[in-house]
Amino acid sequence: MNHSHEYSIRPIAYIHTDLPTKFGLPRQSGLVPQLRSTIVMEPLYRDPVAFRGIEGFSHLWLIWGFSENKRDSWAATVKPPRLGGNKRMGVFATRSPYRPNALGLSSVKLESIDFDEKLGPVLTVSGADLMDGTPIYDIKPYLPHTDCHPDALGGFADQFVDYALEVVFPEEWLAMIPEDKREALSGILAQDPRPSYIDDPERVYGFNYLDMDVRFRVRDGVLTVCEIEKLR
Repeated sequence: MNHSHEYSIRPIAYIHTDLPTKFGLPRQSGLVPQLRSTIVMEPLYRDPVAFRGIEGFSHLWLIWGFSENKRDSWAATVKPPRLGGNKRMGVFATRSPYRPNALGLSSVKLESIDFDEKLGPVLTVSGADLMDGTPIYDIKPYLPHTDCHPDALGGFADQFVDYALEVVFPEEWLAMIPEDKREALSGILAQDPRPSYIDDPERVYGFNYLDMDVRFRVRDGVLTVCEIEKLR
């Protein structure tokens, strides 16, 4: 039997988030539930009938593409960031973007579905771990009676379930963030956006959030925001 077929897929939608770059993204979906995003369908898929019944589901699966993955090859082992970036694990035991097929899978909460006269059905979701403009290849309902496994093992990832930094956010910088976006930003910072193999207490890190550059330092488990600059 010949199994050498190649298949092509096209985006059905694009997600819009407050994070325009990879740096700063939550490492998994659901870690920052305060982070809201909108999913705008491509013109071919804007028929409201295609969404009939979706309002009955609280959560969705998103199948999406690692659009910033520029590698054409893959490796059998990768270095998970949470393991310090110096220990190799099998690629199929990780969620690394450097895979044979650069596909991601995220579970998000469906907050609302609105019908825009121009854009058709627009989904608002929370807890996504995707950067702005990421292509969505499919949307499926999350089924708690089959998709939830309370006794499941998390492998080496279990040791980081409760990992979080204390966040110190001086008022002078916090005041620059829209009030309805502050909790999400604090959640992103608490998850520690730094590369895990770098631990320099004097180093200033930064990432883009909304239209701002957020800069911070980390010392002894405490992340302190040290500057925020408007980008435009």
